[in-house]
Amino acid sequence: MPTPNDAALEFLLTRRSRPAKTLTLPVPDRAALLPLLTAAARTPDHGKLEPWRMIVLERPALERLATLARQRAAELGHAAEQADKGASQFEQGNLAVAVIEVQKPSEKIPAIEQTYSAGAACLGLLNAALAAGWGANWLSGWPSHDRAFVETGLDLAENERVVGFVHIGTERNAPPERPRPDLEQIVTWISD
Repeated sequence: MPTPNDAALEFLLTRRSRPAKTLTLPVPDRAALLPLLTAAARTPDHGKLEPWRMIVLERPALERLATLARQRAAELGHAAEQADKGASQFEQGNLAVAVIEVQKPSEKIPAIEQTYSAGAACLGLLNAALAAGWGANWLSGWPSHDRAFVETGLDLAENERVVGFVHIGTERNAPPERPRPDLEQIVTWISD
C-alpha cells in the first residue's frame, strides 16, 4: 500500500488560481523565487531535452511590455477593448515569469511532447507559487501569440514561443470557488 502525502493531495484538490489583477506587493524576491523556479524545472521531460526556459519579468520590464502591447495593438488595428486586454496584465503586474517553450530537434521526442512538457513547467510554477503561499495566475492573451511582440519584447528565437505568463504576488482576497468539471462527463472507465 502506498504512503499518501495527504497535505499535497489536499492542496491539489483545493488549489485555486488568484486573478492576476488582484495581486499586489510584496512579490517574492530572488531568494523566494528560486525554489519556485526549481519546482517548475522538475516537470516531466521525456528525453531530458529541457524544451522550456523562464524569463523573470520585474516591474520595469512589465511596464516596457505594456507599452509594446499597446503599440502592437495599434499597428494591428485592434479595438480599444482588445488593446486594453492585451496590455493590462503587464500594466497591473508587479512580477511575472514568462515560461517559454523551446522546440529542440530530436529524432525520438515529437514536438508535441515538448509542448506538453513546457505546459507542465508552467503549471508546476503556478502550483509551486500557490503552495508557497503566494497568489498566482497563468495568463496568455494575444500578445503571447504575436511574433513581433515576443521577438521584440522577449527576444524569442524562431523555435520559441510563450506558454504563459505566471503572475505572482500577494493576494488581496481569496476568490470564491468556481464550478469544477463533472467527472461523470469527462471520465471514461475501460476495464477490458
